Amino acid sequence: MGDTRGGKGPPPVGLVRGLSLLDATLLIVGSVIGSGIFFAPSIMAGYLQGPGVLLGLWIVGGLLTLAGALSYAELAAAMPRAGGQYVFLSEAFSPLFGFLYGWTLLLAINTGFVAAVAVAFAKTLGFFVAGVGEEHVLFTALGTTFTTAQLVALVVIASLTWLNVTGLRTGATVQNLFTLAKLGALGILVALAVATARGSVANFQPLGSLALGPEGLKVGLFAALAGAMSKALFSYDSWYTVTFAAEEVKDPERNLPRSLVLGTLGVTVAYAAIVAVYLYMVPIGEMAAVTEDRIGTEAAVRMIGPAGGAFIAVAILVSTFGCVNGLTLAGARVVYAMARDGLFFRAAGRVHPRHRTPATALLLHGLVAGALTLTGTYSDLLTLTAFSSLLFNLLTVVGLFVLRRRRPDLRRPYRVWGYPAVPLLFVAVAAFFLAYMPVADPRNTGLGLLLTAAGVPAYLYWRRHR
Repeated sequence: MGDTRGGKGPPPVGLVRGLSLLDATLLIVGSVIGSGIFFAPSIMAGYLQGPGVLLGLWIVGGLLTLAGALSYAELAAAMPRAGGQYVFLSEAFSPLFGFLYGWTLLLAINTGFVAAVAVAFAKTLGFFVAGVGEEHVLFTALGTTFTTAQLVALVVIASLTWLNVTGLRTGATVQNLFTLAKLGALGILVALAVATARGSVANFQPLGSLALGPEGLKVGLFAALAGAMSKALFSYDSWYTVTFAAEEVKDPERNLPRSLVLGTLGVTVAYAAIVAVYLYMVPIGEMAAVTEDRIGTEAAVRMIGPAGGAFIAVAILVSTFGCVNGLTLAGARVVYAMARDGLFFRAAGRVHPRHRTPATALLLHGLVAGALTLTGTYSDLLTLTAFSSLLFNLLTVVGLFVLRRRRPDLRRPYRVWGYPAVPLLFVAVAAFFLAYMPVADPRNTGLGLLLTAAGVPAYLYWRRHR
């Protein structure tokens, strides 16, 4: 897409290319690994009681993510502009599709992830600070309760939003430090499981069982698989965040594909190892009954006693704080790209003259994420965001085929390995889970579709006035 601002030329202040390959890779890893891996396996066990199937879903999720990353790598290297999927969908289909993605990302996908992870941070802080939690109500107004967990989540979102306003380098440095810390914590957890040997290999039997949990019995096997996978996909999601900040990556034609592959592979290995540790320490039948789905805490306590609870709590605090930072840094760039193209509030397309960041877009992103912390539950936010995100991920990979046919002349410094099999695999698996997610959770998947549909009149308004 070219500049659509009526020939006024580029803004006087632009973004700066300040992200190295290491920065980009850690941005992916840090944005992906948040709260999900410490809670989602327990929720999934409520749908499925087969240890091999549970572990297999995490491996399938990783392979699906890698197939998507390889496909996105071609698009990102060919179009290294701020906005990621917003740019890809606009080029492949029309600006309407790009706008609907950016609209849904702002109202549900990225901000929903931020809200869910910030609430998880607050719930975990309650381990150390008495009075912080979803059960501690500060006041009730208009039939809605406001808890101490929501207050803490709002403080975290506001703080990290402001930190990213003050500079790209500041946000990237915080991201790198917290990502390395969380990877270290996960490594220690795996090492402790091996060293203490207090689990049981028998917990992996029967490996191929398709037994359903209480939630799965309500909806049937295929819907149970989809419902469980939605939780795993939430934990994998945001692997594409680096494409939002593509305009700020050094040597993007080389570093964007490399970071996408390295980041998604690293997360897949880490997740498979941690889920295996959970199954080793906690039989799957007990996993579904863990208090507040804190499977990470339960496994650590069984390894080293009460100190394990404190260790996991610190690991979750580090992990979720870094995740919110990465999502904030990257997500606001989509809002900025839409505004720069005249398809959103013009102020959101401005770059701060001193900090060289999309300050207004960051503030707007933070406001929406803050508002979402006041709605729904942690599990609701997981399904809402995972469904909407997977839907647009599927459309984006379909866009790869469209652009190969429509734009054969487009310069492609990187071409997806295994084309067309790899992107087709992503499309097929994603379509299966999208078909059954509404069966497992019709309320939240329907809400996600309604939010997207609401973007059509908004697009027509900005299209007419830009």
